[in-house]
Amino acid sequence: MEIEHRHLSINNLNLHIAQIGKDELGTVIFLHGFPEIWYSWRHQMVAVAEAGYRAIAPDWRGYGLSDQPPDPQNASWQHLISDLLGLFDALSISKAFLVGKDFGSFPAYLFALLYPDRICGVVSIGMPYLPIPISHDPLPEGFYINRWQEPGRAEIDFGRFDVKRVVRTIYILFSRSEMPIAPEGKEIMDLADLSTPLPEWFTEEDLSIYASLYEKNGFTYPLQIPYRAMHNMGGINVPPDLTIQVPVLLIKGEADYSYKHPRNYQKEGIMQKYVRDLEITFIPDGCHFVQEQLLDQVNQLIIRFVKSHPMNT
Repeated sequence: MEIEHRHLSINNLNLHIAQIGKDELGTVIFLHGFPEIWYSWRHQMVAVAEAGYRAIAPDWRGYGLSDQPPDPQNASWQHLISDLLGLFDALSISKAFLVGKDFGSFPAYLFALLYPDRICGVVSIGMPYLPIPISHDPLPEGFYINRWQEPGRAEIDFGRFDVKRVVRTIYILFSRSEMPIAPEGKEIMDLADLSTPLPEWFTEEDLSIYASLYEKNGFTYPLQIPYRAMHNMGGINVPPDLTIQVPVLLIKGEADYSYKHPRNYQKEGIMQKYVRDLEITFIPDGCHFVQEQLLDQVNQLIIRFVKSHPMNT
């Protein structure tokens, strides 16, 4: 089996998907985060396909080989939900599992909340479900999210380098166990240079593929979703009951820098109140990119989860 590629016309955009396998046991849709792309799921796609499932990994609008929307400054989560619903309908998928990573987990949770009859279950890598706001101490001004939310700042920072160098630096920083925080007078791209080695599980070939996939659209939309449009729901009618009714598996790498975010210490407790059927698994050495770093462990967890919730139940 080989991964195949095609484009779907959804919401007046040509959205790219990668797919492999037959849907003998069901369909699993993989939703990437940043700085990722469909390619982030290559290991998981092959594994679930060999287990009897159809695996689909789209590039979100504005990412990878998908079209850039004409008005990226007006990005909202509603657009991603609408695109995901369009994917279901374009491929005649009545029901599927969603596997989200990083910000890709948020539309997975939201879609399960809005369309529970079309979801068999949700797997989230690194991102708990947090339906209510929680307070925490402010993070330093140099924290990467604070910097990238500032209009124009990341564009100037990234613009000093080519796309490959930007992706390389972000992968290095996000693979560490410490949160990326730039000191005063420095920018995020200054936190690593060409002498800093890539993670041992991430090859130069992988880097070249990521860079090539970011050449088409660059970082215009990724700086909106998830960073600058983080709180823009776009008019989604969220139901009054915020409880997710479908089964959820949360996979957390204990060496993921995001695990050290102050609000993370509260998230699992809140999540247990808002997910009826919740399983949480910790991977001790797992970093932010645990699905690429420790692929066998993650593959086994996903396959066990989807097989324990067959589509006919």
